[in-house]
Amino acid sequence: MKLNKGILFVLLGAACFGFTPIFAKLGFSFGYTLGQITIVQMSISFILVWSITLFKRSSFKGLTKKNVMQIMMTGCFIGLTTIFYYASMQYLPASLAIILMFQFIWIGILLEWIFSKATPAPITVLSIILILVGVFFASNILNGDIQGLPVKGFVFGILSAFTYAGFIFFSGKVAVNVDALTRSSLMVTGSTVLVVVLFMRDITTVVPLEGNLIIIAIGVSLFGAVLPPLFYAVGAPLVSGGIANILTSIELPITILLASVVLSELVTPLQWVGTVIIVAAIALNELGANLFRIRRQS
Repeated sequence: MKLNKGILFVLLGAACFGFTPIFAKLGFSFGYTLGQITIVQMSISFILVWSITLFKRSSFKGLTKKNVMQIMMTGCFIGLTTIFYYASMQYLPASLAIILMFQFIWIGILLEWIFSKATPAPITVLSIILILVGVFFASNILNGDIQGLPVKGFVFGILSAFTYAGFIFFSGKVAVNVDALTRSSLMVTGSTVLVVVLFMRDITTVVPLEGNLIIIAIGVSLFGAVLPPLFYAVGAPLVSGGIANILTSIELPITILLASVVLSELVTPLQWVGTVIIVAAIALNELGANLFRIRRQS
């Protein structure tokens, strides 16, 4: 029963992330700029996450001047990921932007190899190859549908993958003994500061706040910064790390499905094939090594 509850909450957390492109795209369609959307989103996220942290009276034990700055700097990676991901969606379909962002998987493996000297296992190399094959199909290159799309959209998409991989890499190494909610609040603080500094000239344009902008910002805040961590906090301890990583990959097909249904983006059968290959590659990377080890021992 515990396993089923854990799976459910991890899936819900990953599914929430799939809704963020919908709100971002709607924001751009209303004429709001990248700076306006991210400033209001981060401000709302800052208020909501800190409110939850203080309401639950989370512990501040283990915090120092040094690791507070480290946690906030790690949070800057999330701010950059948000900026690059949304910027990519200004020029590309949401279904393609999420595929580019999902390259954080093999980029993360590369970071582990470079900085932690963790040589990828053969099964991991095979998973990376499959991910790249999946990207080839999911991007719809064969039908030529990406021709004419702005190059900067692809650049922003890949940059979002690098910054997200950086966030995952450093968040697993910085102040891991500090309460999870407190760490999340400080990370959101770092993201908010970064966004405000980068888009300072847009601050005056969001006041007075318009209703549509508030709704959009609340949407991306709830589904991108508030609900997923809460669901993960409940579900992740009830399942293994490998299973959790596989379950979080549900964000990819959900985003593509919502882009097709809500945003009326054309998603071809070949793109779905590519998406399935990417998700299968993630599962192979997480479970493959253990399966081969069990077979070798039997």
